[in-house]
Amino acid sequence: PDLTGHEKFGLGNVKYNISRIHVTAVELPSASISLLPGTGIKLVIGNASLTIDMNWNIRTWMFKDSGRGTVHISKVFVTAVFSTPLDNTGPTSISLTSCQTTSGDIDIKLNGKS
Repeated sequence: PDLTGHEKFGLGNVKYNISRIHVTAVELPSASISLLPGTGIKLVIGNASLTIDMNWNIRTWMFKDSGRGTVHISKVFVTAVFSTPLDNTGPTSISLTSCQTTSGDIDIKLNGKS
């Protein structure tokens, strides 16, 4: 979905819109899944990266600008635990019990008219 909003900076508001958000690359160089007896499943992703392309525009009382942008997030680490109740009363269900995520670097490049 598009992201639209405003932030107050100094003497005025900055209105922004980020649209046409597309994930263009995902790298998972280290990923593992393990069973946790009596609990569920543990997923560990290490040193992952993600690249996103988007359109952006910004408007203040003084100027406006728009263009294309790229966001590259790297050194992403995720640990998630899913519980899988083992009752035979219905369809199997999976629920997220815990999730920890960290990211190391974020590189943002904005190309605009100004």
